[in-house]
Amino acid sequence: MSGPRTAPSQRPAALLPAEDARDGALVFIVAVLCFLACLSVVAALAADRAAHGWRTELRGSATVVVRPGPDETADAAAARAAEALAAVSGVDEVEALEKDKAEQLLEPWIGRDALPEDLAIPRLVDVELNPERPATAAALDAALKAARVDATVDDHTMWLKDILRAAFLAQVAAVAIAALVAVAAGAVIAFATRAGLQARGDLVSVLHLAGAEDGYIAGLFQMRFARLAATAGLAGAGGAALVTALARLAGGGEGLTPVLPVAWSDLLPLLACPIVAGAIAAIAARLTALSLVRSMT
Repeated sequence: MSGPRTAPSQRPAALLPAEDARDGALVFIVAVLCFLACLSVVAALAADRAAHGWRTELRGSATVVVRPGPDETADAAAARAAEALAAVSGVDEVEALEKDKAEQLLEPWIGRDALPEDLAIPRLVDVELNPERPATAAALDAALKAARVDATVDDHTMWLKDILRAAFLAQVAAVAIAALVAVAAGAVIAFATRAGLQARGDLVSVLHLAGAEDGYIAGLFQMRFARLAATAGLAGAGGAALVTALARLAGGGEGLTPVLPVAWSDLLPLLACPIVAGAIAAIAARLTALSLVRSMT
């Protein structure tokens, strides 16, 4: 004779429902915010990379503007300048640009047809500096004066300052956008937490009567919204990674534009997006829940 049947063990139902009709909209909004934040991070990394490349290129070269004397041609003056500069320590290569190349540099501002045939266009000498021990502008200028060449040395210092300033502003703007998006995401989670608590005011009252502490009740909402935000962060980071990869491939391996070169390594910081989104959501939900639960008691 068999013994009495025992009821199968069942796990108690969760105090908060596993799903809510508003979860889809919340996940979508947070995913879009995470997408924008990830793109801002990629833009900041690309701006830093572009600034580094321009800084290296400008510091590794100099341009000399040569003005011919009354008794020599422009080509002869440029040749003498190139010869004098080649002997300077810290100079790797010197090239005297021909007249056609100098005219090409003026075309964007003056135009090809607007250049008179008898216009005395100064010759340019391109100087490639040693990357380890580059020659200074003072050393180049001293060599030109010793050779009695009327010339002006442009070591690109003015351009370098402008480029570094522009790159810094671009990085600050990208970081500021990412921070604003993070604040917006926290505000959305706080609003959702407040709405969820107010909708379950009876449950909060029952839990209080049963002896549940405020931290325990806040923890229920904290874990719920942290999981939702982490899922949204994963979706947003995936979308940003796809856009970054497309930009990298569309630019032939150098990014969509030389101004903001994108690298495959820019995808690595995006891996932290779900963790950061979940942490922001957890903090926002807990602080909001604690504040509202205490006001209910």
